[in-house]
Amino acid sequence: MTSSVQAATDPQPGLLARLSAEALGSLFIVLVAVGVSILSSPAAAPLPSALTAGLAVTVCMVAFGYISGGHFNPAITLGNLIAGRIRALAAVAYIAAQLIGSVVGAALVYVVVTTVPVLADVRAAFGSTAPGFGEHAPAQTQLAGVLLVEVVGSALLVAVFLGATAGRRAVPSLAPFAVGLATAVLLQFGQVLGNLPFNPARATAQAFFSPSWAIEGLWLFWVAPLMGAALAGLAFRGFQGLSLPVGAAAEPRSGTDAINDDFDAGTGTAEEAAGAGSETTPEPLPATPAKDDARDFFDGKKG
Repeated sequence: MTSSVQAATDPQPGLLARLSAEALGSLFIVLVAVGVSILSSPAAAPLPSALTAGLAVTVCMVAFGYISGGHFNPAITLGNLIAGRIRALAAVAYIAAQLIGSVVGAALVYVVVTTVPVLADVRAAFGSTAPGFGEHAPAQTQLAGVLLVEVVGSALLVAVFLGATAGRRAVPSLAPFAVGLATAVLLQFGQVLGNLPFNPARATAQAFFSPSWAIEGLWLFWVAPLMGAALAGLAFRGFQGLSLPVGAAAEPRSGTDAINDDFDAGTGTAEEAAGAGSETTPEPLPATPAKDDARDFFDGKKG
């Protein structure tokens, strides 16, 4: 009883705290993923780099996910926006924080690499692990192939995230491992083709410190993963629509489940949360969904 009331009265972290968590997590992921990539030659041995990035995602989701949701990737943020699980302004702020954290992480790697005598050309070292296509891809993969893999891979990654963190039926403690493993296996495949990161923030951070061709081809590593994220977000909305028959009443929610759902939708106050968590409130919350700007937009609702 005491623990449930305490959990109910804990306020949702503010936007600044969530943005700080996104920036810090993105910094950590890029720092270790890019650093290991440069020092371990992922084209010849992609497993250490891919596994490092996947483990970094898992660690950051465990450490910071309870604050911000643990996106650390603009594609995942877009997928959450289209799925109606984050508001548009917050999504834009998340992406900005992810970019800042990723660039700072890559800058730290750049400073470290300048101290390694065997890597005389730092930009060439970054370029060897930067995403590219054609002559700049380890397997000489052409644009069409890279585009296809980035779209499909990003869609799968976003789908895993949305499915693993979907409401009260998910197992929150397992979500970081699902997303981390999905990241690792996708990178294992993508790095051989063209150092594909399935993360526009990471691609941007690496391009800043690579030769000019990386910046020129950066558009692909924004367009493709965001396309995949949009597909996954729309598909997830469709799955939600099929979960109940049209006009059916929503399953009654109780206590902590109602609080978590309302906070995830960006509604509810601490006082309402405390009342929902109390055993003296026998009536379930109404089945009317909380207003969500992103959900209304993609469902074509007016007003």
